[in-house]
Amino acid sequence: MRTAGVLSATCQPRLVQRVRPMLGFTLVEMAVVLVVVSLVLGSLLVPLASQVEQRRIEGTEQTLEQARDAVLAFAAVRGRLPCPADATGGQEKVTMATGACASNPGFLPAVTLGLSPVDAEGYARDGWGLQQNRVRYAVRSATVNGVSDVFTKTGGIKTAGMPNINAFSDANGLLYVCNTAGGASASGCANAQSTLSSEGVAVIWSVGANAATGGVSADELENPNPNSAGNLDRVFVSRPAGSVAGAEFDDQMVWITPPILFQRMIAAGQLP
Repeated sequence: MRTAGVLSATCQPRLVQRVRPMLGFTLVEMAVVLVVVSLVLGSLLVPLASQVEQRRIEGTEQTLEQARDAVLAFAAVRGRLPCPADATGGQEKVTMATGACASNPGFLPAVTLGLSPVDAEGYARDGWGLQQNRVRYAVRSATVNGVSDVFTKTGGIKTAGMPNINAFSDANGLLYVCNTAGGASASGCANAQSTLSSEGVAVIWSVGANAATGGVSADELENPNPNSAGNLDRVFVSRPAGSVAGAEFDDQMVWITPPILFQRMIAAGQLP
């Protein structure tokens, strides 16, 4: 006799076990994931690389500004500009009796100027930090009113006299800074439009990111660099950076003109 509401064991429904598929990703799904991850990482790395490059550029600007201030401070104390350092260390190389520089252009004499940090040989480096990225420096050798090497000889500027120095125009051989090498010659920039300064007494520059591998465009060749002796004349180029093949440019530069130099020296009592 059956009990109401209760089914016999023979009448109970049989449980059907369903086989679940194994969890995981297919090769196609994995490939899609990898592509997405690579795209995300790429979008992150590109801005990061740009940020690093920008920090190096800004760091180099600060280094050059600090160097210019140190050169002017040196002139305020010593009554002359420092000579460049050569390849044997970060001290200026100058013949004190005459003011003649042993190496010009050369390297920024960072040890003489008391700058830091410097590398093991006493040179200041730009934001890229390689040995090829040691900061460069040039000072004008000139004779004014019978005083040779007037800017680097102790008391030379004072002896020559400010009226004579003020009359020492670009025609007499100060340093030129142009915005292009096009049409420039050893005697100056192509024209007034391409001339940033025709009265430089000193130029300080970085050879930039391509110091170890590049620096052979016409504009960069105006600024002596490790890959080429460049044009060892009184013409330099400063312009916006560019990466077009054959016209690469990543140098950075500051310069000093007579009014800025004289202002510091007058304030320090070195002139008139």
